Amino acid sequence: MSIDKAAARDVKRRVHYFSTLKQRQQKIVVVTAYDYPTALAADAAGADAILVGDSLGMVALGFDSTIPVTVDMMVHHTAAVRRGSKLAFLIADLPFLSYKTSSAQAMETVARLMQEGGAEAVKMEGGQEIADIVRRVVDAGVPVMGHVGLTPQSVHKLGGYRVQGRSDDSAETIRRDALSLQEAGVFSIVLEAIDPTLAKQLSEELTVPTIGIGASRHCDGQVLVISDLAGMLPASPPKFAKQYANLHEQMTQAIRTYAQEVREAEFPTDRNEY
Repeated sequence: MSIDKAAARDVKRRVHYFSTLKQRQQKIVVVTAYDYPTALAADAAGADAILVGDSLGMVALGFDSTIPVTVDMMVHHTAAVRRGSKLAFLIADLPFLSYKTSSAQAMETVARLMQEGGAEAVKMEGGQEIADIVRRVVDAGVPVMGHVGLTPQSVHKLGGYRVQGRSDDSAETIRRDALSLQEAGVFSIVLEAIDPTLAKQLSEELTVPTIGIGASRHCDGQVLVISDLAGMLPASPPKFAKQYANLHEQMTQAIRTYAQEVREAEFPTDRNEY
């Protein structure tokens, strides 16, 4: 499979594509999406993977955490993204308490996201404590992306959104978590908000690709939440993110102009009739 820069946008990404990129020391591009128009844009831009993250609870549904997100919500949004994504590899989050009780529960959630939502892989937060469940899902033929470090579904246990892995004990726990996930068969691991030195060490030690978010440039790839990347919300993005546009301001201005033209009877004109 050719993955040179000229051809990359026209290649359908499959699960083995990501290990090939790591072997070639080429960075992996992942972005979140929660709806059809955003998926169209991410796909056209050449993203390697689209993640339908449970972050949709905060940036698309207005919750204050990811915890209220349900399997039904994830299926609904994943299906919308599936209809807009043709080339990018589509990954869906398993939401809070939808997979950690048992392998049977995890398989039921995975089945819905893949059969109803059209996901090509799933992402699971956690480390050593979910390794057996991850292994069961992988053995069933489902690609799994791991997620260690700051795991938003465990935000209350972690005491808030804080950088992880700064102490020796914390760093060793994260390392063991990552290695246990690799042994269980994940195809990649998200490293969220961990110490940069630890992120570099893990990216060099692990044979599977690491995808960073607030974990330094040393990871094998990066993922950003689309609302942070594109400025879709009025709040400033987190420190670790970079805002490449200000769509909130552009949309607000477009609606303001539309409202003014309606009130002044400038819209619609004869050209706007069916």
